[in-house]
Amino acid sequence: MQTLITGANRGIGAALARTCAANGHSVLGTARDGSCDFTLDVANPAAFATFAEEVETRLGETGVDLLVCNAGIYLDKGQPLQGGFPGQMWADTFAVNVTGVFLTVQALLPALRRAGGARIAIISSAMGSDQRAPGGSYIYRASKAAALNLGRNLAQDLKAEGISVGIYHPGWVRTDMGGSSADITVDQAATGLFDRFAALGPETTGCFQTWDGTPVPF
Repeated sequence: MQTLITGANRGIGAALARTCAANGHSVLGTARDGSCDFTLDVANPAAFATFAEEVETRLGETGVDLLVCNAGIYLDKGQPLQGGFPGQMWADTFAVNVTGVFLTVQALLPALRRAGGARIAIISSAMGSDQRAPGGSYIYRASKAAALNLGRNLAQDLKAEGISVGIYHPGWVRTDMGGSSADITVDQAATGLFDRFAALGPETTGCFQTWDGTPVPF
């Protein structure tokens, strides 16, 4: 099982890499800082042509069975409604959390198609649910809602090719992003998410679930 994880150098991405490897997967990862197998800044559209070439060179005829689009940022935590949420923060967040996801999938389509029955897991957030709108964090919420919409539409377009797409809320996790008072550890999140990825298939493509399998309202 060949797995590729974006943002695999820390947090949930690193924990997912460890969990997948412990379960027999061959794991490749990306990071902006060059600390993983591929150097990739998902916010830089110009980087994806080189990334795609490097993946093809590295894998040869091997396909990618599982793609985990994990790289993400949360820049607007605590921003005030009046005077906060600057335009560049919107652009930067969407470049990573939405455009970066799409360009990653697009770049890896040849490898995903070679695998036969490949799976794409998009790490979104329950904060992107339209039915859960307590206010605040407008940029992050909007970006994760867009990532959810992207995943749902990809699920429809790729279903005929046997590629399944799931969208997942990893939980409130003790990471740099989640903070030390969060509910669960990265290893708990990664273990639960691994089980969700394993269950993903044509019957469940387009699903929006938490790390423990609870459906998230759209």
